[in-house]
Amino acid sequence: MKRIVLFLVTNLAVMLVMGIVLNVLGLNRYVSANGLDVNSLMGASLVVGFTGAFISLLISKQVAKWSTGARLIDGSEGSTEYWLVSTVHRLADQAGIGHPEVAVFEGEANAFATGAFKNSALVAVSSGLLQSMSREEIEAVLGHEVAHIANGDMVTMTLIQGVVNTFVFFLARVVGYFVDKAILKNERNVGMGYYITVLVCDILFGVLASMIVAWFSRQREFRADAGSARLLGSPRPMVNALARLGGLAPGELPKSIATAGINNVPGFMALFSTHPPIEQRIAALQAQQPAG
Repeated sequence: MKRIVLFLVTNLAVMLVMGIVLNVLGLNRYVSANGLDVNSLMGASLVVGFTGAFISLLISKQVAKWSTGARLIDGSEGSTEYWLVSTVHRLADQAGIGHPEVAVFEGEANAFATGAFKNSALVAVSSGLLQSMSREEIEAVLGHEVAHIANGDMVTMTLIQGVVNTFVFFLARVVGYFVDKAILKNERNVGMGYYITVLVCDILFGVLASMIVAWFSRQREFRADAGSARLLGSPRPMVNALARLGGLAPGELPKSIATAGINNVPGFMALFSTHPPIEQRIAALQAQQPAG
């Protein structure tokens, strides 16, 4: 729940800051007493919607390192680190991408991949995952993260976030204008009714938008699981890794990189979950295995 609240507050903060920038630059002329300029509003919505999403993408690696305390390794630190780096590089070669940076962070079992570009990404695993899994299972998790990078999932999720942010910004202001003029009968420029309605709609539409983004994220998890199976030549290691994770408490990741990690949220909150239930992921992988 904390991560969802952080996500909503972050998105709202981006929209508020961009709204202030539009006001300062005089680009908020889409609404006046004379009516609503839909074309200008859509242009402003695109600027606000995609600017924050792409900024987040471009700084994703730095934010990930800072927020998790991840330390980069090059393999010279010890035998485990050497194996970890060489395994990630081998899987990257198989996937046809550049070698990602490799990092380790303290915490319960978890892993993530992030970065704006396929050939300069970051793969990080937690100390808890290294301690609780066999090397074959860790390799499967690494294959899953490398598959995320090869599939371009970070860019895809950024584009989706930009689109939904655009519609949140646009629809909130259309509703705000309607309430201000049609319901509150304000005949001047725009009144407090407009601003209050926009703020409330930004939050409500942001909640709905987060459900849409989470749904897309869950679909990409199935693809990354399948990608791990292809890289390792069998779905069995990933099935075993997921089964083991099912008995562990996944570590908390900051919301800015949570869509790249491991989680399993039950009940209604599953609509906000960026990952499908582990049971569904295992079933999808088992369906790939030949009979017998």
